[in-house]
Amino acid sequence: MKFHKTLMAVMAAGTLLAAGIAHAQSPQFFRIGTGGAGGTYFPIGGTIANGISAPPGARACDKGGQCGVPGLIAIAQSTTASVFNNAAVQNGELEAGLAAADVTRSMYMGEGKFEGKAHPKLRIIANLYPEDLHLVMPKGAKINNLGDLKGKRVGIAQAGSGTQVAVLQMLDAWGVNRDNMEEAELNNSQSAERLADGQLDAYFYAAGWPVAAMVQLSSTKGMSLHSFSDDDLKKINGIIPAYIPSKIPAGVYEGVDAETLTPAVSALLVVSSDQSEELVYGITKALWNDNTRKLLDNGHAKGKQITSETALDGVAALGVPLHPGAEKFYKEVGLLK
Repeated sequence: MKFHKTLMAVMAAGTLLAAGIAHAQSPQFFRIGTGGAGGTYFPIGGTIANGISAPPGARACDKGGQCGVPGLIAIAQSTTASVFNNAAVQNGELEAGLAAADVTRSMYMGEGKFEGKAHPKLRIIANLYPEDLHLVMPKGAKINNLGDLKGKRVGIAQAGSGTQVAVLQMLDAWGVNRDNMEEAELNNSQSAERLADGQLDAYFYAAGWPVAAMVQLSSTKGMSLHSFSDDDLKKINGIIPAYIPSKIPAGVYEGVDAETLTPAVSALLVVSSDQSEELVYGITKALWNDNTRKLLDNGHAKGKQITSETALDGVAALGVPLHPGAEKFYKEVGLLK
């Protein structure tokens, strides 16, 4: 009888131990919506996913392993970018997403194109980097302003992208719209291929430079970038305040040897208010640790511009709240009062 009780106690303890191990090793998946593979969102999203992950059973951070949130497996998913990502975060189809600041504000507020369709669950973790608008044309091609695109074959980016929403607003201010141009809704890689094949006269894409598909285009067929005048940049800023004057340095793309003046909008890392404060605090902390810093510095060129010092730039004025978990971290480290 005594042996039986002892055996039962050992078995019960073993069951509890096994259950504890199983619980400790249960992975938590975290999907981050990015953009097309030829753009900037996808590689940046992949770097962030790597930085915040620490899968069950992985080597400890202090022993050379991953330094993310314990048990978290973050995955970067290729999508059509900003509009899709924000909608998917709102609907619970993605845990997080990269999105342009102007689109995020409009969707959160239910303004402009999203009138009556507010996305109140959107929350910000961080401002990441400026996305420069590239207006790409064949090598040697030039225009005076956006009005010259009337009657042309123009890539306006994918449906579901923040680029398309902004570009259509800009073009309209110069009298160009779907009725008087031949528009093509394509991702960046498709647009670059069509331009190279002579099927497009120009295409737009907002992303952090250098953009992989444009690097390839410039080194093969060649390309030119439209440099906006100061007056045109002021006009665009008046139409879409989130787009501010910026510059693409000379030499970023082969054959584009002059500095390009262009509007730019901030890229944000966005989550849902449904995500727990504890989880988002851990993710924010992991985003800005030394390990992720190394990954960002050694990855895509734009990664160097993603810093904790600029993480809150423009966020307060945007009108979209920080997630409480992110807010807790920034207060803890003195970046927010």
